[in-house]
Amino acid sequence: MTSAPLIDPFARPVSYLRLSVTDRCDFRCVYCMAENMTFLPKKELLSLEELDRLCSRFIALGVRKLRITGGEPLVRRDIMTFFRAMSRHLDSGALEELTLTTNGSQLERFAGDLAACGVKRINVSLDTLDAEKFTEVTRWGRLPQVLRGLEAAQKAGMRIKLNAVALKGFNEDELFSMTQWCAAQDMDLTWIEVMPMGDLGNEDRLDQYWSLKDLRAQLESRYRVTDLAERSGGPARYLRLEETGQKIGLITPMSHNFCESCNRVRLTCTGQLYMCLGQEDMADLRKPLRDHPDSDAALEAAIRAAIQLKPKGHDFDYSRQRADGQMSRHMSHTGG
Repeated sequence: MTSAPLIDPFARPVSYLRLSVTDRCDFRCVYCMAENMTFLPKKELLSLEELDRLCSRFIALGVRKLRITGGEPLVRRDIMTFFRAMSRHLDSGALEELTLTTNGSQLERFAGDLAACGVKRINVSLDTLDAEKFTEVTRWGRLPQVLRGLEAAQKAGMRIKLNAVALKGFNEDELFSMTQWCAAQDMDLTWIEVMPMGDLGNEDRLDQYWSLKDLRAQLESRYRVTDLAERSGGPARYLRLEETGQKIGLITPMSHNFCESCNRVRLTCTGQLYMCLGQEDMADLRKPLRDHPDSDAALEAAIRAAIQLKPKGHDFDYSRQRADGQMSRHMSHTGG
């Protein structure tokens, strides 16, 4: 094995791994999964020890940021065992950031433990501050539970960024109220265009699609908006609202292809490595992981071969009034 970093065919270093630890969730958000989901049998999931081994190999190959996702990662049994294991890479300096994306439902329970493991920032998916609409979009969720979780996370010292999916006819009327609430709570806010992921029956992506170009124009009608040069290698573009000083992120997979600086890959809870969220190609890492329990040579070779298949970009496109590039898998399968 070598220590050469992971570089894709377009000379982009891969330094960010998003790991889904479960496909299960205690919500059923309408843009993410069907209400009556069939989840993977537990025997198909990688064990926490196997996930540790996989992540540790990626870290040895230059991954510096590890984000834990799901489903809802905090519903995975004994998940704090995994976070505590990953914290050793923070302690050694090999890993720069350990973080997670969550729906916030379990934060009241786990915020203190997460902070103790070195988690300093978290992303929380929250599309509305209206309790009835929250239950409507999540189907099973309850807003007060999430708000208590946000409070617990802040008390534990974690920085919070809210991720809101822009849904036409649903949360358009909350643009300013959510902006003002986040400013008052000292939380960052990022808006995300809805993506064509999964066959969700009656959920029509074109009807849901609210372009962030329109959202930005609405912000500009009330605030002085300044574009920021800040880039993280990820999809978000940032702007500052001068009246409040707050930073707003815009993730635009539909109206702007953001792939030129992509530094990430996604690993599912079954060991499938997706080199792009918006492409179907994947590599199976479970087989080399399990076929060679005493050596990581085959695993590393499989990782390197997969990175050489990383595409230049995704194919999401609504411009022709259809959800071109639609992915057959649910968002919860790949990880948020």
